[in-house]
Amino acid sequence: MVHKTIAVAVLGLAVAAGQAKAADELNFGIIATEASANLKKTWEPFLADMTKKTGLAIKGFYASDYAGVIEAMRFKKVQLAWYGNKSAMEAVDRADGEIFVQSVDKDGNPGYWSHLIVHKDSPFQTLDDVLKCDKSLDFGIGDPNSTSGFLVPTTFVFSARNIDPKSCFKTVRGANHEANALAVANKLVHVAANNNENLNRLKKTSSDKAGNIRVIWTSPLIPSDPLVWRKDLDAAVKSKLETFFLTYGTKEESEKKILAELGWAPFKKSDNTQLLPIRQMEINRSILKIKGDDKIADADKKTQLAELQAKFDEIGKQLAALKK
Repeated sequence: MVHKTIAVAVLGLAVAAGQAKAADELNFGIIATEASANLKKTWEPFLADMTKKTGLAIKGFYASDYAGVIEAMRFKKVQLAWYGNKSAMEAVDRADGEIFVQSVDKDGNPGYWSHLIVHKDSPFQTLDDVLKCDKSLDFGIGDPNSTSGFLVPTTFVFSARNIDPKSCFKTVRGANHEANALAVANKLVHVAANNNENLNRLKKTSSDKAGNIRVIWTSPLIPSDPLVWRKDLDAAVKSKLETFFLTYGTKEESEKKILAELGWAPFKKSDNTQLLPIRQMEINRSILKIKGDDKIADADKKTQLAELQAKFDEIGKQLAALKK
């Protein structure tokens, strides 16, 4: 009986130890803005420092698309992640995510910008040139969960003009930022969505290709990328992570260099209110889409638009209150 009791106790300790070890191992999700080989080269030094300074075993999680990281967080396979604002919104709404810090541009920019790009030798000089909508051009759009590659151009370029890209262009091809930039540089598509951060990255990874690209449209400012953790993370783990992020790169030159490779300066504290302008953008896109849909009955259209406008206005009040 004594031996049995001891065996049970030992088993219990082993299970507890296993649980403690598991609690100290975190998967860090990294959205697929470019090829995973390039992402790993840039991110692994940062993740190694995070492991060293927090005492947590941090492993990079690289999915083939943005949804892969969101779903991994939803099913607790990823505990924290780097997202764009739209994918962060999906993680907050569907994957129990919570923004805790925000990236800061290394050059001091207050955010970043979405672009439409063409080959440098392209005859197209303006947005109107590529929106003739005679289905003769090939267009490269971003991942559906990308802010700069999908939501922003969809809102400010297409929805604002009541244009359906699939009806406007010969083909619409979805890909990550790097793939779209290379497609333009290699004349595989006539025009594509991208952003200033990725184009700067391309100057390092494929400078010859970057030289073949010209910007023809720039969006309004987009808030810098957020970092998101699962809300149910242990409080002590959250404290370690927050301390790491808010102090990293503030003193040591080696840390500043690693951050610079990511295109960033030291992080700043943030929360889910960062997403309010993105939520307004999403609502506005829906409003414009409904207004241009002739298949919706007038009464239904009026009801739907009123509901969306009420949501838009409520977020506007929240934003105004934050500025006070």
